[in-house]
Amino acid sequence: MPDSFFATSKNRKRKRSTTRDDGPSTSKKAARGVKGKGGKARQPEAGTKKRKAADEELSDATQDDDEREGIDEMDLRAPDVDPNAYESGEEDEDETPAEKRLRLAKLYLESVKQGMSLAEGEFDAAEIDRELISARLKQDVMEHSGKVHLFVADSYDLTQPPSLRTKRGHRFSVTAAVASHDGRWLYSSGKEGSIVKWDMHSGRQVHVFHKCRVDKGKGKYRETADLKGHLDEIWALAISPDGKYLASGGKDRRVGVWDVEKNEWVKGFGGHRDCISALAFRKAAPSLQTPTQLYSGSYDRTLKLFDLSTMGYVETLFGHQAPVLSIDALRAETAVSAGGRDKTVRFWKVPEETQLVFRGGGGSKWYDDLDGMDEEDEGARTKPGKENAKSERFVEGSIECVAMIDESTFVSGGDSGSISLWSTQKKKPVFTQAVAHGMDLSQVETEDVAVVRKPRWVTALASLRYSDLFASGSWDGEVRLWKLDSKLKSFALIGTISVLGVVNSLQFLTPAKDFASAASWASPPASPAEDSETSAQVNGNAKQVKSRGPPVLLVAGVGQETRFGRWIQRKGEGHVNGAVVFALHPRT
Repeated sequence: MPDSFFATSKNRKRKRSTTRDDGPSTSKKAARGVKGKGGKARQPEAGTKKRKAADEELSDATQDDDEREGIDEMDLRAPDVDPNAYESGEEDEDETPAEKRLRLAKLYLESVKQGMSLAEGEFDAAEIDRELISARLKQDVMEHSGKVHLFVADSYDLTQPPSLRTKRGHRFSVTAAVASHDGRWLYSSGKEGSIVKWDMHSGRQVHVFHKCRVDKGKGKYRETADLKGHLDEIWALAISPDGKYLASGGKDRRVGVWDVEKNEWVKGFGGHRDCISALAFRKAAPSLQTPTQLYSGSYDRTLKLFDLSTMGYVETLFGHQAPVLSIDALRAETAVSAGGRDKTVRFWKVPEETQLVFRGGGGSKWYDDLDGMDEEDEGARTKPGKENAKSERFVEGSIECVAMIDESTFVSGGDSGSISLWSTQKKKPVFTQAVAHGMDLSQVETEDVAVVRKPRWVTALASLRYSDLFASGSWDGEVRLWKLDSKLKSFALIGTISVLGVVNSLQFLTPAKDFASAASWASPPASPAEDSETSAQVNGNAKQVKSRGPPVLLVAGVGQETRFGRWIQRKGEGHVNGAVVFALHPRT
């Protein structure tokens, strides 16, 4: 006999009847219940007990015709399964979507309060709602969006920031300087092949990772797997997000990994066929789902990806047609690299195994207003303006450095002195600032030309992550700070910081909250307004001095030569090989 569940109901239209049907029983009839139309209970006869026992697995003997559910509303789960395994214990079956959203929001707010370690009677509800909770919600949303959400460039005092300069650490030019993300340790590398660890609170030298000495013969660089250190110049450094590992690379074609807590060598990765020129860690916090990933770029025109959670090699990224000179990465599984003489910036999407190619090499004009002056009569001057000024055009021949601002926006600098703003939505630069660090005059011994004018190229870039502030460096004696507009369509100069020498690396970081109190050199200079308010407090007034927020640190690696060569040299008084750290404090 076919099951009644699959039987058609066209020829079996049921009618209410006061008499009992003696025909064959089906599961639908058994599911009608035991109450009649008048509400009186009917006692089943002995002949129907066996049929009811066989059908009660698929029916409910307590429902009548008006309350019976359709197939879409029936609970088809196994009878021995706990309902809490499918849904949370607090969830109600009759809960509407709006009520569910409200319940989840309450659970989220409770987790926020627990994360702040606040007891039930230690806070004011209005204050929590207005300040802490709303700030936490906004921060969570904007951080997960991966876009610029910190517009803080105008809030920092750039006039006279306190600074810390390392002394007598390197014999030759410093090529890179990086600091741990909590602001505790500073690491600098030099062309002599050593890495120096500094205490950022006191500025004293803590440890030196020395260069390995080997016999130079025919087998140079071949038997280096067992060496615990580098053999030649170190060109690049990178610090892991948790501050546990320091990565280094240089002319010996190995990526070195150091345990900075124990001050010892961990592993050396081979594979590159030429010098290591760039390193960058993924900025996501390490976890079970997020490994510690390291990107390396080389003169062999490739990028390699390593997983430091397992200390293993992952893959190689091909595409550049010239040495890779710079790499940067943020929290996502993406990276951006500068290809030097191939005039491209490439945006790598690692999980998809794809890349976006952005071609630079554009020209930029520079106008010299002083050329409007008549040489015979210095007092006679033509009308100012670009029509009367002499213009020079410079073509970008190499892209030297790159820095990511957010997950879809980045900036690049080249040997034409121009800084370009890029977006992953456009192939051409969104905005270009020509000759960002001015012109360089070089004396040459020729009969026709006595002085050669050329732009100073951009040697280093760094951005305060997910904000509108970034910095650029060259050898003009200044680190220049730039501010992005709110629509990320352009940027403008907002200040400069004096640094003598060639700026080979830059880094922005936000240290721990107690950094300013632990590092005495980072204390902000007292302004006249603060002095007057302090004297007013002494005299008995009830005014309170507005406390400053935590500072932002700008780390610069400065040397007398450029990273990869000696074609630019800056020597003399004040030009010292070392690292400089500036503390940018918010305005009061």
